[in-house]
Amino acid sequence: MEGVERNQEGHVLFGYDGTAHNDAALRWAVEEARLRGVELVMCHCWHWPYPEEHEDRRCETIMRRRGENLLERGTRRARELGAPGTVRRLLARGPVPEALHRASGRAEVIVVGARERLDEGSTALELSARAHRPVVVVREGTGPRRVVAGADGSAWCDAALGFAASEAALREWDLHVVYGAWEPAAVADHELALFNDRELLEKTRTAELEEAVGPWRERYPKVEIRVSLTLERPHEALCNAADDAGLLVLGDRGAGTGPLGSTSSEMLRGARRTVAIVPARPA
Repeated sequence: MEGVERNQEGHVLFGYDGTAHNDAALRWAVEEARLRGVELVMCHCWHWPYPEEHEDRRCETIMRRRGENLLERGTRRARELGAPGTVRRLLARGPVPEALHRASGRAEVIVVGARERLDEGSTALELSARAHRPVVVVREGTGPRRVVAGADGSAWCDAALGFAASEAALREWDLHVVYGAWEPAAVADHELALFNDRELLEKTRTAELEEAVGPWRERYPKVEIRVSLTLERPHEALCNAADDAGLLVLGDRGAGTGPLGSTSSEMLRGARRTVAIVPARPA
């Protein structure tokens, strides 16, 4: 697809656990690799949960063998779904978020599955909070052929907008950029006066939004990009738009190794659609 960056050494990294609900995520990973023209790497993580002094070599061997068998089965399924080229298998040791994070160095994107509601400490939340690559968390349900991206007018959202625009271009979907501008607790002191003048606030934030989206309109002229600014809190604005999305794209507000921003965390926990968390580029 014209305008989409290519990484000749890149791949799609998929966290495979062999469960039935993981199949929807595998479908997404296969399609992601096909559209990007890169390899699919199937990664299964195994973890010995006890202290080192209680290691059992025989049990560890059984766990590794089970992981290898799961990966072999997953590879066959990926090929059935049309995975392009070679499907590589990777058996990684360690808790899943840590192991996938370590394995993601050259990945263009990481794909994992998730159940309806994410609990604190879940793989999807922990991985999204620490990863240096976009993490796509796939739910089983499908949505409209549309990417919805959250924007906040700051430099932090640029990477998320770029990822959203490239996904829309690859999939030939349209893109809806949503900005919930009522966030007085998150602005610098000199901007607080804006919230006493709703008309000025709307005018100022609309200009910021258009400036943020402008470069991506130029880069992806074939993608239909629509913007919406509302004087609502970001979470409220995104909740209203999320059901209209096949993919919801959010930034992490720059918290690359710590917790996600509150809006991204809430949306990732509760969204019914597939969500991508995109880390901000280094300054």
